[in-house]
Amino acid sequence: MQRRALITAGLALIALLASGRVSPSHAAIDPYEMVGKTLGLSKDQIQGGLGSVLKLAQEKLQKGDFDKLAGAIPGASGYLDKAKSLGAVTGPLKDLGGLNGALGKLGIKPDTASKFLSELPGIVSKTGGEDAGKLLSSVLK
Repeated sequence: MQRRALITAGLALIALLASGRVSPSHAAIDPYEMVGKTLGLSKDQIQGGLGSVLKLAQEKLQKGDFDKLAGAIPGASGYLDKAKSLGAVTGPLKDLGGLNGALGKLGIKPDTASKFLSELPGIVSKTGGEDAGKLLSSVLK
């Protein structure tokens, strides 16, 4: 009975995606499940790290492009708030050096930060589309 319910739910989601009523950007993004466990990072570190990345993106991208990127990441404003509440972001980050400093405040070591940052565009591309992934990649160069 559970199997039938799962199959039905999966088919319904596929139908919604195909109809255009739900886009891939509405798919839940859980960076902890996608990369945090592999890198040995806590949920706070992942959420604060993603918020820090979004802060830098907010600074570097034009408003329309940032809105596209944030729209591809469900809960983006929550990640921004998390980075602030954890003390990772206390002002403008300005560049990758500032971003790495924010990640360091979260206790993320430089080699782990590098791996984390290299994985994010791919995760965003999978959940929010290739354009969103490209926007994020442009920020992390």
